[in-house]
Amino acid sequence: MKRLPSQAGKFYRSTSFYFAILWFCASSLPLAVPASAQSRAITLPRNLGELVSESQVVVQGWITSVTLEAHEQLKNLMTVVVTLQVEETLKGENLKTLTFRQAVIDKRDQQQYLGYRTGQHVLLVLISPSRFGLASPAGMEQGRFRIEAGGEGKLLATNGFGNAGLFRGLESQLQARGLRVTAEVHEMITKPPTGPVSLEQLKSLIRTIAAADSTK
Repeated sequence: MKRLPSQAGKFYRSTSFYFAILWFCASSLPLAVPASAQSRAITLPRNLGELVSESQVVVQGWITSVTLEAHEQLKNLMTVVVTLQVEETLKGENLKTLTFRQAVIDKRDQQQYLGYRTGQHVLLVLISPSRFGLASPAGMEQGRFRIEAGGEGKLLATNGFGNAGLFRGLESQLQARGLRVTAEVHEMITKPPTGPVSLEQLKSLIRTIAAADSTK
């Protein structure tokens, strides 16, 4: 089992600031957190290109363990520790298993383990951990996709926002970078369906973006 490694850089600066806010809220204002789920709060809309570029790793796999634990350093902060059996790595180091720790301050989210469940089939776009070892999907629910069976044996993927805005502005960004995609992927981007999208087409697009990012 391998935990998501920390890396310094632009992602560290942004994520450490975010988790500093969570720490402050958890330690100083535990009763002031709204009842609405935190997973849909404190996040800006991002398209798929932005999510992938912000991430450290992108993996597909099955969740094998979910536990609620207090943070070892930030004693008033509860966290959800998720372990994934990795099927495929689309970006980052190839791993067989991956474990990450995500902050959770909303009481309802604590009771629901942020919606993570053992046996879930997922595709996760994960940011680099902060110096406190805290990570999350990029854009929170935007970078977390549930994988489910569709018609004709195909698999479909849907993020926590129902894929809303997932491809907004992406076509022009790809063109500006000189990136080409298949006809099927192009149709998905330009005429995005409401709700689930083809997992294979989504992964094809992620690989294209990740490969271009690696050459920067």
